[in-house]
Formats: sequence, structure tokens, C-alpha cells
Amino acid sequence: MRQPAAIRYWLVLPAAGGGSRFGGSLPKQYAPLAGSTVIEHALAPFQDDGRCKGIAVVLSPGDQWFAKLPVAKSAGLRMVGGGEERSDSVRMGLASLPTADPDWVLVHDAARPCVSRDEVDALLAGAMNDPVGGVLAVQVSDTLKVADEDGRVGATAPRRAMWRALTPQMFRAGLLRDALARAAQGGQVPTDESQAVEWLGHFPRLVPGSARNIKVTQAADLALAEAVLKLQGAMQ
Repeated sequence: MRQPAAIRYWLVLPAAGGGSRFGGSLPKQYAPLAGSTVIEHALAPFQDDGRCKGIAVVLSPGDQWFAKLPVAKSAGLRMVGGGEERSDSVRMGLASLPTADPDWVLVHDAARPCVSRDEVDALLAGAMNDPVGGVLAVQVSDTLKVADEDGRVGATAPRRAMWRALTPQMFRAGLLRDALARAAQGGQVPTDESQAVEWLGHFPRLVPGSARNIKVTQAADLALAEAVLKLQGAMQ
């Protein structure tokens, strides 16, 4: 895919989570994966991208792993202390970057190691002219059931309208700062950046991504992530 020519962006990568569902003493973002670590794979498509103006990696206060990785010495990368919630960490990472309000900011999960450069290109191309921004997402193919209070099927959701949100997500710096600040002030905890923006009455564009852009949540996900990375390497 041809890269959008006139766009530049900043990247915030929240990596302060402990990953309680993953298990073990090592946070999931530092788990070994295909000769590297999960977080290094998550950063890879952005590191050598000339459109990326700088990266804020947001870490837990007691993080003792990231600084030891070779990627920590990359030019344009800064390490930032995170907050209690993911949205707090994104807000802190954004505050650490010298962004102007119109600048584009991408937010990508440290636990998504299989995002491809093609997906980044698609997001930039699909959202760069949108007044709100965009979210990589995959349209749901399974039939979705809505449960009632008794654990029975209460309704069947129209799957043609259902999308599964991925990352990165892309917004103007000013809008994202405002959305996250308003959420924090109101005691609201968005599950992703798009939800915070939606609470302000804005609705991002859905940009089709890849089902291979998986999130590592449990240890068993590492085998799938490794298979995806091998497949992507073979396709290049």
C-alpha cells in the first residue's frame, strides 16, 4: 500500500498494565516472542517510519524491564510514568509529547505485537481527512447474542453493524487531550480512546484492519501471535 505522503504523527504506547489474566511474574508485554518481546514487536512498525515524529512509551512506576531493552535507546523515544487506569497512562503519555492541537496522535496497545505496516498505512490514509479521526477495526462475522439477567439469550445483535475495535487509534492531539481530561474529571474510565471521544459527541471513522492484529491477553495467545508473525514475515 502506498504511504500517505503529507501526514506526520506522534505515537503513545501504553505499557503500564500488569496483565493479571496473563499469569506469571513477567508482565505480558515483556514475554518472549519470536526472538524478541511482545512490546518490541508492537513498536516495530513505528520505529523506522519516517512519518513518526516521536514515541512515548508509558510504563508502570516500578517497571524494571523496558530500560534494559535495545529499543529503549531509540532516537525520539521517551519513557513516561503511567497512571492507575489505561486512560490515565495515555493522558500522561500525550502530555509528555510536544504536540500542537492539530497534530495527529496514534495510540497503540503494547500487547498487540502483530500490527502490520500495511494496517498503519490504511489507518493514516483512511482517517487523515476525517474531522474526528479513525479506529482500526474488524467487522464481526460471528452471530452475537445479548444475554439477559438469567444467562439466557435476550436478543440477537445485528452483526452487520458490529465491529471489534483494534489499535492503533488515531485522533488530533487537542481533541484526544480534551476527551481524556473530561473523562478523568467526570470519574469515567473509557475502555479505549474512541469511547472517550464518543463521550464528547464525536464519532470516529471505522477503518478496516486485520483479524491477525491480535491482543495478547493470556499465555496461550503467544503461540498464535508467533504464528501470525511468521506468516507476515513470509508474506513480505
